Amino acid sequence: MANLLYQQIEMLSREKHIEPEIVVSAIEDAMVVAARKYYKTEENLRGKFNAESGQVDVFSVLTVVEEVADPKMEISLADAKKKNPTAEVGTEILTAKPTDVLGRIAAQTAKQVILQKVREAERDTIYNEYHTRVGELVTVIVKRAEGPDLIVDMGRTEARLPKREQSKLETYNIGERLRVVIKMVDRAAKGPQVIVSRGDASLVQRLFEMEVPEILRWHGADPVCGAGSRRAHESGGDEPRQRC
Repeated sequence: MANLLYQQIEMLSREKHIEPEIVVSAIEDAMVVAARKYYKTEENLRGKFNAESGQVDVFSVLTVVEEVADPKMEISLADAKKKNPTAEVGTEILTAKPTDVLGRIAAQTAKQVILQKVREAERDTIYNEYHTRVGELVTVIVKRAEGPDLIVDMGRTEARLPKREQSKLETYNIGERLRVVIKMVDRAAKGPQVIVSRGDASLVQRLFEMEVPEILRWHGADPVCGAGSRRAHESGGDEPRQRC
């Protein structure tokens, strides 16, 4: 049975739409940072999460070499064989560092590192999902105002409707549904990365593209080729289908 920590990792991953491995990596990195602070060492440290036990172990890592140039990173083959008789040049010698002494340092550091890593991963996920959808028409809900801008809910994430992208003829209310176009996706933005617009010319084009097929169907015309296909059908002739 999976331990409680891993269940929480999976829950956080689903909530933030990121891979569990990203959260696990954040936890491992957090323990390495905490160990480095506690031991005040420049050793090459590596964290390893055990999904069964929920334990995060920290190891000092030395690469086996013929001649040592950096004692903090390397170990001679002769010394390595004392620790592991099967050691060869190019392999690694891992030595466990006690982690039970880290205590409060580990807890505080883990929280900071994990939150930072999760935020970065979440932002990457949002960017990867939306940067190819610029110009797409979407429905959003007005969530709140931030100065002259509006923050809107896209379902998966929040987006910003800047004052310059709002229609001068409209006023907006909290909870109101709007159709907007995705204007751009700013990877470096501190707030919402997705910028949407109610004033861009492409909004009218997207609305037209969406509504016109329904109007044409209502009048019996081909939703792709328009009224010409209807006239050809009604004439009963062999006029070829109109290409749009």
